[in-house]
Amino acid sequence: MDNSNDLRLAVLIDADNIPYHNIKGMLEEVAKYGNPTFKRIYGDWTKPTVAGWKGVLLENAITPIQQYSYTSGKNATDSAMIIDAMDILYTGRVDGFCLVSSDSDFTRLATRLREAGMRVIGMGEKKTPSAFRAACDKFIYLEILQIREKKTETGAKPKSAKEKPKGISKADKDLIDLLSTSINDIADEDGWAYLGELGNLLLKKQPDFDARNYGFNKLVQLIKNFPNFEIDIRESGKKTGKLVYVRTV
Repeated sequence: MDNSNDLRLAVLIDADNIPYHNIKGMLEEVAKYGNPTFKRIYGDWTKPTVAGWKGVLLENAITPIQQYSYTSGKNATDSAMIIDAMDILYTGRVDGFCLVSSDSDFTRLATRLREAGMRVIGMGEKKTPSAFRAACDKFIYLEILQIREKKTETGAKPKSAKEKPKGISKADKDLIDLLSTSINDIADEDGWAYLGELGNLLLKKQPDFDARNYGFNKLVQLIKNFPNFEIDIRESGKKTGKLVYVRTV
């Protein structure tokens, strides 16, 4: 992950298709990437379908934006969110956007913001169309945030690097191919690739790539579960921190 914690982010949430109970995990995730300068949520607050959001807005300092549905079957909320995003872009007061929605209507918005040099982080459910996911620099599934919250509530310990989750075998071949080709793309003459660069390359190839999708908190933990790769931990030259390198075997 890119450690850009000083980025000023505009967090824009589509209340029409995002469950309110994800809010804690969403904001904690956003904090990993930057400081949320704007926090706005869009919806028709006269409708009972968004009533659950009202109780969590104040405690999370999120500004609700009212948008009436002028025509049946048309999503006026999307238009309001898109117009606001462009207004915020032209203020020059942010470095990136976090678009929280599972709606493909925001695909063009994400593309336009990236064209303007903004970092775009998407959040949505796994049903989110691939076009919107691909339009973001990084896309995070809300389901993995829910799993983390449940573990925290129950006191369950996170998986260690030696534990292999049941679901990982389903995607073994495609995942190994992706990791192998990516490592070879950036490897030095001895075949070693720096883990940080590998993580960035994986996101460029697949914006929704996340070790947590496979049951691991870190990329290095995921890689350790395959005999296809070798890991080398090197001294960084500083008192704290080490450098992790990987290569195919």
